[in-house]
Amino acid sequence: MSAARRTPWWALASAALAPVALIGGWTAAAARQDGGFDPVAQTISALAATDADDRWLMTGGFVVVGCCHVVTALGLRSARPAGRWVLAGGGVGVLAVAALPEPMPAHVPAATAAFAALSVWPALAAAPDRRTGLVVGGILTAGLIGFGLSLDGARVGLVERLLAGAQVLWPLAVAVRGRRTGGWV
Repeated sequence: MSAARRTPWWALASAALAPVALIGGWTAAAARQDGGFDPVAQTISALAATDADDRWLMTGGFVVVGCCHVVTALGLRSARPAGRWVLAGGGVGVLAVAALPEPMPAHVPAATAAFAALSVWPALAAAPDRRTGLVVGGILTAGLIGFGLSLDGARVGLVERLLAGAQVLWPLAVAVRGRRTGGWV
């Protein structure tokens, strides 16, 4: 592919920063909870809730991740525009999660929209290629369904972290490949 389709350095940097901000945010915020925090049973959003200790740590993590997804979407030149728009929309959804902490009523719809967008964008982007995008989109969507089914369970935090971790790492994988070759084909 041509150099015009290569992922620019700033999009790769953004894609690399997103998992650091998410995982670093939940790790730092969990360590600061005076009453303790169970990452298997409690959600990431609980770390940014209005009653959380040092909630700014996870809120800041959400803000950085949301901005990173928008910036990364702008630079994934090898991805189809529909997928890039949905990735950016997922980033905006993450920003909404930061702005609407638990227990605000709009928190759940914002989180749902963000998780849904971040699950389907690979299929719409057809990146790195159509088949891989569909497979990854299918896996992430299955993870989202699993998360939905676990909402009242004892392992909701673990399931959410697995899903969120996969969702934040896939843009990095696409950006790395796009930076090296301009695409996967």
